Amino acid sequence: MTTSKRHERTGRALARERELPGQLARVEPLAARKFVIAIRRLADDLTYGLDGSRFLGSGIDYVQSRAYLPGDPIKSIDWRVTARSGKVHVKEYEAPRRIPAWFVVDTSASMVVSSIARSKYELALHVAGGLALACLDRTSPVGVLGAGSRDVRIEPSLAKDQVLQWLLRLRRHGFDERTQLVRRLAELRPTLGSRALVVVCSDLHEPGAAHALALLAQRHEVAVIQFQDPAEVTMRGGGFLRVSEAETGRAFVTHGRRQLLDAAHGIAELRRGGVDHILVRTDQPFVHRLRHFLRSRGLAGKGAR
Repeated sequence: MTTSKRHERTGRALARERELPGQLARVEPLAARKFVIAIRRLADDLTYGLDGSRFLGSGIDYVQSRAYLPGDPIKSIDWRVTARSGKVHVKEYEAPRRIPAWFVVDTSASMVVSSIARSKYELALHVAGGLALACLDRTSPVGVLGAGSRDVRIEPSLAKDQVLQWLLRLRRHGFDERTQLVRRLAELRPTLGSRALVVVCSDLHEPGAAHALALLAQRHEVAVIQFQDPAEVTMRGGGFLRVSEAETGRAFVTHGRRQLLDAAHGIAELRRGGVDHILVRTDQPFVHRLRHFLRSRGLAGKGAR
């Protein structure tokens, strides 16, 4: 299928979705190509210059050297060990083991509400899409899971078109969707038979989210990219405010200089649970910090294992 036909099919699918009833925000079909280009560019930016890692390795891995046996290829001879021992040895390699990568995207209302032009949800979807494409390019199966009221789940696959279709569907959002991150992680955990990489893109507003992530990290590699709006830190000059929580509708009074959410406690719990974590603000540059985060924790590289 040509690229133009694929985009035409994507546009028709999005047009049909706009006609569905509900409280999901509309998405312009013509913006689909720009979205794909943006996440493709982000994938290149995030993985530029990264070395091989335990998740996305470089091909084959050296295991050991053993004594030469008749029939072994000459090019596999380990000349250093041979010279040291006086007997011919050959190198043994093993193929890299590709582990599936799950991207859990928080689709709740708290991700959508924003004090600036770019919302946490928009940024989270771009980051998840960029990392998903990077994994697919390195032949690592990618799965997508929504962490809101909508039932969004795609099993790990190497089919790029399938993953892109789900990412395009996730661009439609609601302003009254509840967080179900804890529930979705509890549902995901028993279905992960082998070791997996789970990347969570969320603002972690749901109580108990850090504990659920720590439980998942006991058997799997878990990385959390937490998104934060500047209004969650401070609203200088705002004085006393009466606000309501986007998902629960709970109303409370606060002051513009007071931090609405204390992220430090949740971050400390994540670190105690062995969960890799990075905080990304929507009003600040993030690509360099996120690339450093991936490099320092071995979460991206040149191939898949």
